[in-house]
Amino acid sequence: MELKKFLDKKANQYNQPSFISTDPICIPHLFKQQQDIEIAGFFAAIFAWGNRKIIINKSKELMQLMQMKPYHFILQHNNNDLKKLLHFKHRTFNATDLLYCIAFLKHHYTYHKSLETAFTQWGNTVEEMLIGFHQYFFSLPDYPERTKKHIATPAKNATCKRLNMFLRWMVRRDNNGVDFGLWKNISMAQLICPVDVHVARVAIKLNLIKNKPANWKTAKELTLYLKTLNSKDPVKYDFALFGLGIMEKY
Repeated sequence: MELKKFLDKKANQYNQPSFISTDPICIPHLFKQQQDIEIAGFFAAIFAWGNRKIIINKSKELMQLMQMKPYHFILQHNNNDLKKLLHFKHRTFNATDLLYCIAFLKHHYTYHKSLETAFTQWGNTVEEMLIGFHQYFFSLPDYPERTKKHIATPAKNATCKRLNMFLRWMVRRDNNGVDFGLWKNISMAQLICPVDVHVARVAIKLNLIKNKPANWKTAKELTLYLKTLNSKDPVKYDFALFGLGIMEKY
């Protein structure tokens, strides 16, 4: 199949260590400890909309405010540490959102060693996991309503691009050194392809999906097609679609 050859070639082209420095995934790559990688990756993924240089710079700024020890900061911070975060802002994500994220992460890591269980305890499919994660994330008392716009859920038919990207980072494993492959209780075959306007545009142009507003159904439709190309690792083609859309303006 010519399309498979083309997408395999593009996936291999972008799934390389040289890709890391220009992508938000460079933020979790600053760390070695699993919990640091998870926390840095979570924030970098949540910030990942708009200009990539700004996303990377703001993510680095946050890590520096956490003394480049995000896991230690999450568990051991005091009120004075939190005060240093009150000026932090990235687009519509502000200190209110940040402080709640920190409160949730402290709550979770107090009882769990990995952020993986924040997803896997809710079901067997990524759809169930993301719906459960959203409910769990906003289960603390007095959560800010405004923060809900930063954590998507399939229950509202959102593409969940940023969370699907975070799951790709944590779950996918190969020998290329980009994705981390830290989480073992979600298989690569379960992952849903991250879809933004660029990926959707390329997918429509290649007739992988129908021309319609991107939503959760679109993400599932695209992933279902990608599984016909590689049933065990459909989301590797995220590299191809992203590269074609962002880097090559395909």
